[in-house]
Amino acid sequence: MPPHTVFAERLLAVLSGERPVHWMLGYTVGEGYEQLVRLAPDTPLRSLGPRPVLRRCAMQLDAGRTVIEAFASIATGPRVRAMAFRLERGADHRWRCAAVELDDLRPAARAGGGRA
Repeated sequence: MPPHTVFAERLLAVLSGERPVHWMLGYTVGEGYEQLVRLAPDTPLRSLGPRPVLRRCAMQLDAGRTVIEAFASIATGPRVRAMAFRLERGADHRWRCAAVELDDLRPAARAGGGRA
């Protein structure tokens, strides 16, 4: 399985509450782990129905072949969610997650903060 797909599945497991965030300690670098620590407690990819499923995962590899910018679509019951993440290849040739972002479906976020 390509590295971006492996990481999409790992991130899905953490962000759906299936795995604890510290499960990603050896697979993150820089701000990537801190972003997961902030996101994971809310289990933003948890589904009320069946387990969330990775529907599509695609990536763009930089010219130096050391950075992957990836995105994934995830089915969480009847909804489809979006996740973007960055992988960086270290000197040891291992890929690590350096950043992760999710779509923000909270009503307040869509409505410009939710204040009148």
